[in-house]
Amino acid sequence: MSDCPKDDFDGKAALAVARAAPRRQLSLFDSTCIIVGIIVGAGIYCASPNVAQNAPNAWTLLGLWIFGGILSLVGALCYAELATMYPREGGDYVYLTRAFGRTTGFLFAWSQLWVVRPGSIGAMAYAFAEYANQIWPRAEGDRAVYVLAAYASGSILLFTGVNMLGVREGKWTQNALTVVKLLGLATIVVVGLSCVRSATPAIEPHASKGWAEWGRLGAAMIFILFTFGGWNEMAYVGAEVRNPRKNILRALLIGTLAVTAVYALVNAAFLHALGFEGLRGGDAPAADVLELGVGRWAGQFVSLLIAVSALGAINGQIFTGSRIYYAMGTEHRMYAWLGRWNARRGGPIRSLAIQGAITLVLTVWFGLSRNGFSRMVIFTTPVFWLFLVMVGASVYVLRRREPNQERPFRTPGYPITPAVFCLSSASLVGASLDYALRNSSWEALWAIAILAVGVVVAVSQRNDKKPIDGAS
Repeated sequence: MSDCPKDDFDGKAALAVARAAPRRQLSLFDSTCIIVGIIVGAGIYCASPNVAQNAPNAWTLLGLWIFGGILSLVGALCYAELATMYPREGGDYVYLTRAFGRTTGFLFAWSQLWVVRPGSIGAMAYAFAEYANQIWPRAEGDRAVYVLAAYASGSILLFTGVNMLGVREGKWTQNALTVVKLLGLATIVVVGLSCVRSATPAIEPHASKGWAEWGRLGAAMIFILFTFGGWNEMAYVGAEVRNPRKNILRALLIGTLAVTAVYALVNAAFLHALGFEGLRGGDAPAADVLELGVGRWAGQFVSLLIAVSALGAINGQIFTGSRIYYAMGTEHRMYAWLGRWNARRGGPIRSLAIQGAITLVLTVWFGLSRNGFSRMVIFTTPVFWLFLVMVGASVYVLRRREPNQERPFRTPGYPITPAVFCLSSASLVGASLDYALRNSSWEALWAIAILAVGVVVAVSQRNDKKPIDGAS
């Protein structure tokens, strides 16, 4: 439906437009595919060697990946209470607004629009670009910078367009990409567990003890928790999930547990085929495993698999992120133009458009200065984990502030479970800031500056209290 003024519609059409709102059309399978598709990006292929380099042995390596899954599950349990209590569009925006007020909720949406969402989508877009370039045209040097920027920009434009076509097109694309990437990972697991271990040179184990050893384990967890990132995305589309009281919880649990099992099996396959030393010393374990099992053409297959995995994460984040700005637009007069739900397409078309435009500009800007993937991760990480700490804290605040609110699901192990979630998220805030300071990363400074501007804008919006309810 076009964005024509309401005066151009007849009475019935105007009434239909005014009532346009999210419809519950996401099944349990759709919801689970959103979670799995966003979590399983390119990270598993890149993080495993880094984790192995910081682990003392193979069993600790597998234990760390499982522990990462447990921490993600703890977070999912906290989100399940909040999401089933308020199954609305916007997820964290809704929880933070109710727990800490409209200023905090607005600041979250602001950071998502200008920092977190463009950084997350852009990072995956450059991961896709890196591996697409390995297939064609294999550009190098200065030419590669422009090829990667073109691939990354093209993927953002493509999937923004797909989601602007409607919810059905967006969810079907997500489902297909998720199934394909899981089949690819299953291939790696089968080949890795069935082939004979290659001969690899031994690598001297690190001799650090005490606090240095804990520091290495902490570094490993940074890579692992980054690779698990995205399990909370389904909360942003709570108003579109069928039977939300049951399916939100089911999707969070099934998605998180499934990814934990997949990651553990993939690393077990790496270890079986390459050995612990081989995994620690390699850069592309998936390609090494497939080359060992089926031949040298495996590199092309892995490049294609990683590219598809990144595309699934891009599409999922575009789909879910737009719902945050829609939710903000329904409650803040200045941004009411974002709070419009297109009745025919079944989605927030304006939010998708503005999200795509900002992401595209920042992606090109970061990418043309080389190392687009790492720069966008540095840009995003501190702000992302900061708000996750606050979401965990909102479980406590809402238990106290709204004790009579119906809770279809209560976080087990309360109050310890939210505390673990908050502490693990806070540790990632500290680790990311420490990395940025030690490496003098201007990307992190830009993120902090944008957040500071958001604080000023949020404070100026405190008196804008009239809810907005509309559609386009």
